Amino acid sequence: MFNFELHNTDWFARAGTFETPHGKIETPIFMPVGTKATVKWITNEDLDEMWAQIILNNTYHLYLRPGDDIVAHFWWTHKMMNYHKPILTDSGWFQVFSLWQTREWESLVKITENWVEFRSFIDGSKHMFTPEKVMDIQSNIWADIIMAFDECAPGTSDWNYAKAAMNRTHRWAKRSLDQVEKNNKIRLLDGRHEQALFPIVQWVTYEDLRTQSAEYISSLNTHGIAIGWLSVWESKDDMYRILDILKTKLPENKPRYLMWVWTPEDLIEGIARWIDMFDCVLPTRLGRHWMAFTHTGNIKLTNHKFKLDKNPIDPKCNCKVCSNFTKGYIRHLIKEQEMLWMQMISYHNLYFLIQLTKKARTAVLENKFEEFREKFWDEYKDWRMINKK
Repeated sequence: MFNFELHNTDWFARAGTFETPHGKIETPIFMPVGTKATVKWITNEDLDEMWAQIILNNTYHLYLRPGDDIVAHFWWTHKMMNYHKPILTDSGWFQVFSLWQTREWESLVKITENWVEFRSFIDGSKHMFTPEKVMDIQSNIWADIIMAFDECAPGTSDWNYAKAAMNRTHRWAKRSLDQVEKNNKIRLLDGRHEQALFPIVQWVTYEDLRTQSAEYISSLNTHGIAIGWLSVWESKDDMYRILDILKTKLPENKPRYLMWVWTPEDLIEGIARWIDMFDCVLPTRLGRHWMAFTHTGNIKLTNHKFKLDKNPIDPKCNCKVCSNFTKGYIRHLIKEQEMLWMQMISYHNLYFLIQLTKKARTAVLENKFEEFREKFWDEYKDWRMINKK
């Protein structure tokens, strides 16, 4: 179980298959995010139509509501959601961290060597996470792939704090692994499948710390590796620079998951740097704010110029939205506050990213990835892109 097989490499792009108890994942792949056990505005049937092979749930949110014990009561998240493909859960640290970074919450989060104390964003109640507890919560959720508990140092951290956070996270990664191994033994006795743990490589954009972290995380006996928090604060230049460093520092026989990366250009450039898995909530969040992906860049569908537009969101996209509806009609729905537009744009955005990774995979298998990458950049002109690597 959890076997990762590489089928082909094309320079530093690669195509593989990662086997899980709920099916195989063909990489590279973009993973839709179902934070609270649902992908916003998207049904399971929609996910199947768009070739989604795996989705994410969020440990922090499911722990707070409905509670991981209630998720377990409903025979775990797959049964609860009636979703029968692979599921990945994050550790919940980013949600704790984001409260810590909000000025009015600074006094409400405490970090020690053994635990993190925080307050619920729902009712202000006090809670505590340890690496062991977070692994137990993810065990109750029973995802296929789970994340080790880590400390996500702020992007503005100086070197000394970043190093201290890195060392603490390495100790937490080992504690997480020990707890997962205990839980997996119990699972096997109960006739349930094991979970695959991915520890997380951090630390801001300090090259020496990223290298140290990659070396330690690679030494752990885990099924995959995650790369954390690039592109959350850093520039694209810094993100690509760090990925260029890490691409030869991580083991080739494990899938690599770049967390919270979602733009079309970053998927292409990540794949070019040996990344296998991507995720983010932004495709559906942008969909709820009128933004849609196209092969030539993002568009905002509330713009007046689309009022009489009889063309689809993207003429090169064959999703069910682009095949059946015009930009003018979707703009009308937005202006009339008809909720269908949220589903339409969210569906299109997820489909676009998933199909982009699918096409990239085909190009890698055919040893044509660089040609595919160049064609992408010949057409794509996105306003967020600072420069092209």
